[in-house]
Amino acid sequence: MSVKARIEARLAEELEPERLIVINESSQHAGHQPSMTGDGETHMRVRIVSKKFEGLSRLERHRTVNALLKEEFDAGLHALAVEAAAPGEATRW
Repeated sequence: MSVKARIEARLAEELEPERLIVINESSQHAGHQPSMTGDGETHMRVRIVSKKFEGLSRLERHRTVNALLKEEFDAGLHALAVEAAAPGEATRW
């Protein structure tokens, strides 16, 4: 299973999102470090809308997502951009 698929599955299971998009942005970071060729799954963007974010600050939302994906970071995920919203909040996507 790909990193993207594992991220989607974990977030879907834990946060029951209304909307979830996971984007592999690794190719945009080729050369960022000598070992980063842009071929893998090292840089991801998560766009998620979930009721579980209601009443949470932006920082708390990011911490929630990062904690759920700790295993992916431990396995080599280098960077994660998080765009998290509660239902009814405006998003740019």
